[in-house]
Amino acid sequence: MASPQEKQPAVAVPVAPPVDGLQAGLQYLSVVDQLLVHQQIECAELLSGCEFQNKYLMKNTMGQVVYYATEDSEFCDRQCCGPSRPFLMHINDGSGAEVFTLRRPLKCMWTCCYCCLQEITVEASGIMLGIVRQRHTAFPFSPLKLEICDPQGQVQLVLKAPCCPCACCADVPFPYFSVD
Repeated sequence: MASPQEKQPAVAVPVAPPVDGLQAGLQYLSVVDQLLVHQQIECAELLSGCEFQNKYLMKNTMGQVVYYATEDSEFCDRQCCGPSRPFLMHINDGSGAEVFTLRRPLKCMWTCCYCCLQEITVEASGIMLGIVRQRHTAFPFSPLKLEICDPQGQVQLVLKAPCCPCACCADVPFPYFSVD
């Protein structure tokens, strides 16, 4: 099976200027204001009904692929736990070098109590860069809110999902807000 890098034609992505203390693959994030994340759908997944490891293309606003994301998870977790499953997501640049990883532990989906809220740690070269935490809302069916935290757990930004977070063949914006 071809890797995501082999499926896409090579595109010259702008190179970000060096930023002190930031590894090369992360520097590009300092110059973009938006990334579009597109899931690659597997035909076998559609036909079989089994959940496969997800793959994503991360593009800039000009449609250039800047990162590739691949899920690493267990078959039983995908089938039994569905969207609550634990996983490790590898984010690679166009050369195949790993830029950062997302690590999510197993937690149930019930948002009625604080112990079940989802959380993902963001790591690069074994160093934790931050945490993305689901924020508790007063009503169970309220739109999803995510806190973007620094490595010490201090909230830096809040993402708000739209009321209907799915759109057929359209982008779904997740606006962000400062904590003030």
